[in-house]
Amino acid sequence: MNIIINQELRDYIDPLTTHEYLALERSLLREGCRDALVLWGETLIDGHNRYAICQKHSIPFTTKQNDQFSSIEDVMLWMIDNHLARRSVSSFQRGVLALRKKEIITSRRKNKSSQEKAAEAEQVAKEPDPVSVETREEIAKVAGLSKPAVAQIEKIRKAATPELVEAVRAGTISINTAATIASLPEEQQVAAVAGGKKELQQAARQLRQVRQPRARKDEESTPNSENSASNETATELTPASGPSMNAPSIQANDSLQSELSRLRIENQALKSEVSALRAQLAAMNA
Repeated sequence: MNIIINQELRDYIDPLTTHEYLALERSLLREGCRDALVLWGETLIDGHNRYAICQKHSIPFTTKQNDQFSSIEDVMLWMIDNHLARRSVSSFQRGVLALRKKEIITSRRKNKSSQEKAAEAEQVAKEPDPVSVETREEIAKVAGLSKPAVAQIEKIRKAATPELVEAVRAGTISINTAATIASLPEEQQVAAVAGGKKELQQAARQLRQVRQPRARKDEESTPNSENSASNETATELTPASGPSMNAPSIQANDSLQSELSRLRIENQALKSEVSALRAQLAAMNA
């Protein structure tokens, strides 16, 4: 039997963690390969890890055909839906898969002719698409997540370093923490990941502490529509009791707070690096 491995399809779904791979390997050695590998012609589209393990240990397996696809994008959409249906997929992975689905569908619609778009709109009016992924709300529904979680995953995909992505994908840190750390420069993200879970959590906590006072200042400096007139009147009638903090002073304070937070994070990262170097030196001298 000739089975073709398409590298793009194999890498399209995030690989298993080391723990997940070893668990699958133990299961296949103990129980055999119970689920058939799925082929599109001769191309493997589901069961890449099972196939590799079966080849390694000469474990028998079966295959089945799925010939309903007309393009590799059709296969990718099927792979996404197939993985979203699995309970073992993490929240982060579910969000990433739903966003990938949106990208494929959006790209396809951009490339359609005006006649095709009109026909599709007419069809949707008759039979609404139950798995549309046009908006963040629809993406959240497909992924089984909240809208804020989807927004955080989008931020992680755009700004996080590979090391930070791997940390959240492996479950070392939460989506919320990873999204916060993703706002740091790349070298600080890498240093925080190297420091481990506690370092990441502490860095995220420091960043939130800097942002919270700034958010409160913004709220206090923006009167709501109902009270704006009375606030202005009160300001005019109340004599100045002392020097007030003007806008440049507030900006300078915010800048100092941000710089302090950055220095704290760098200090923690340097401590982690020193500890790692001491451990390497001790191992070399042992």
